[in-house]
Amino acid sequence: MTEIEDPAKRERLRRWRLVLGGPADDSLGAAEGRDARMDAALAALYDGGEDGEGPRTSRSAGLGGSAPKVARWLGDIREYFPSTVVQVMQADAIERLDLTRLLLEPEMLAAVEPDVHLVGTLLSLNRVMPERTKDAARQVVRKVVAELEKRISQKTLAAVNGALNRAARINRPRHADIDWDRTIRANLKHYQPEHRTVVPERLVGYGRRTTAVQRDVVLCVDQSGSMAASVVFSGVFAAVLASMRSLRTSLVVFDTAVVDLTEQLSDPVEVLFGTQLGGGTDINRAIGYGQQLITRPRDSIFVLISDLYEGGVREQMLRRVAEMTAAGVQVVVLLALSDEGAPAYDHENAAALAALGVPAFACTPDAFPDLMAAAIERRDLMSFAQRLSKQPNA
Repeated sequence: MTEIEDPAKRERLRRWRLVLGGPADDSLGAAEGRDARMDAALAALYDGGEDGEGPRTSRSAGLGGSAPKVARWLGDIREYFPSTVVQVMQADAIERLDLTRLLLEPEMLAAVEPDVHLVGTLLSLNRVMPERTKDAARQVVRKVVAELEKRISQKTLAAVNGALNRAARINRPRHADIDWDRTIRANLKHYQPEHRTVVPERLVGYGRRTTAVQRDVVLCVDQSGSMAASVVFSGVFAAVLASMRSLRTSLVVFDTAVVDLTEQLSDPVEVLFGTQLGGGTDINRAIGYGQQLITRPRDSIFVLISDLYEGGVREQMLRRVAEMTAAGVQVVVLLALSDEGAPAYDHENAAALAALGVPAFACTPDAFPDLMAAAIERRDLMSFAQRLSKQPNA
């Protein structure tokens, strides 16, 4: 191929060669040096046959079922690609080449790039994971949990504490409890020009600080296989909320059975290993259990995280939700709690819940703290859901 002098064009062609693989050798030239090694790593994953065995090109050997070969490949992609790309390639390898069983090897876990989706895969293998692998798996999960806590903890604590303070405002405060900024704003119409001051008709203040529990929060999480990322984020959020004395936080996970993980909330890693991804779904039974945890309806928030594919009694599920909302519980349904886009979900059940005044929408982890703040302040959650749905990546 003729040498191209324009560096920008040469770089574009280089990238196209890596995208197209071996079949582009004749038109774009063969990859060389580091590019050749990158090309081999891509070819091993994406140029194989449908079963992951057998190459489509002469240079792609595939990963097959060889643990040493896979371990070398994992090391290669971490060397050649940024971590975000590595995570995508790992997820593709697990799906396309059926490498799930190799994740039961401690040596393999030491080679992978930890991320939320890998944690979900490990949790789905929890029941078949040999003892010699569990320590390595816990290290992977603990690293991801630490990164997630760093990402979401500060914003969650700030949003929830702020909402609790605002919800505690009173209109006949003591002098030390007056919120002067909001008092002035609320009384601007009473400004006296001749005195150049505001004569407040109504005082706005904060309630006295208290260590008492102000809100009860029940997170009810569907642990069917499609909800893996949501289970991971839910466990971490539940642990953060449980660290706040002003909240009484409960975490319930379910498939066809219901498991209360509230006692494990001090350690989110233990929470996650207490889940059992996969299986059927009985939302009605889970909501019934959650109802029993609610003793102060008007001070309670019930968050159901589920794709709403119900395997239980649908009519009773809707009736239970209606009972909670009628009693004053703030009920919200999250079809997903993850960074992905709109999930697959039962549209009929979502519409039925909306008719009851209960919003059902996908929520990103970054938006969850604001959702909790809105629920604590008893704002219109339907409006919140509509605003969120108009945001990019919501």
